Amino acid sequence: MQKNLLNTVREMEKKYESGDIDRLDLILATRVAFQHIMRTIKAFDQWLQDPQIIRHMPKEMLEDVMKTTWKLLETLLELDIRHTSEFRELVIKLSKEGKLDPLIWNRPLSDENQQQTGRRGSFMTM
Repeated sequence: MQKNLLNTVREMEKKYESGDIDRLDLILATRVAFQHIMRTIKAFDQWLQDPQIIRHMPKEMLEDVMKTTWKLLETLLELDIRHTSEFRELVIKLSKEGKLDPLIWNRPLSDENQQQTGRRGSFMTM
């Protein structure tokens, strides 16, 4: 199943590279990726809790899982920091320009509000 998914992901990458993908496709592809990442992480976590597996797993295999997992964590944290910061700046800019959709964003943001509250802007979802 994982090999089939990997092939599908690679096909989607080709579609993206050809420019044949829109914003909705990007959102859907990202959500599918997150769902599979979460499912895989949960399975790995359960796997590492199984005494029958960990009793016989060589240290080298455990080291590989740990090192790869830490690289994934570092990459994910960098992504979160980068995009949260960039999106915050975009929202502040759009707020100052009066371009935030009032049906989705319920209050204007400013640099001062952000610093005083220490919180991210709020979304109103439907």
